[in-house]
Amino acid sequence: MAGAQMPLPAAKPPDGATLFKQQCATCHTTNTSDPVRQGPSLYKIVGKSAGKGDGFKYSAALARADFVWDDAKLDAWLANPQELVPGAVMAYRQAKPDTRALIIAFLKELN
Repeated sequence: MAGAQMPLPAAKPPDGATLFKQQCATCHTTNTSDPVRQGPSLYKIVGKSAGKGDGFKYSAALARADFVWDDAKLDAWLANPQELVPGAVMAYRQAKPDTRALIIAFLKELN
């Protein structure tokens, strides 16, 4: 006869900071003091012009982009970077709208 087991607590859903750390932090920082990684720092990215940040060499396609990062552009970018900016080199794609929304909310907290 198996002994009674206590039920495990429900798993806490990840927040935007955790998702960013798991899915984005390999390539991106969230401050200006860490060295640049494969992608640019995303500190205060919301409201910035795409492909125009200092200290990072953007792809030619992103350097030609003519938009400002807002919720809609970030959502489209995270869903499919190459669809938003043909020729973009970012390989990451996030199919889940809820996950994208949490990551975007975290990025907005950095502004």
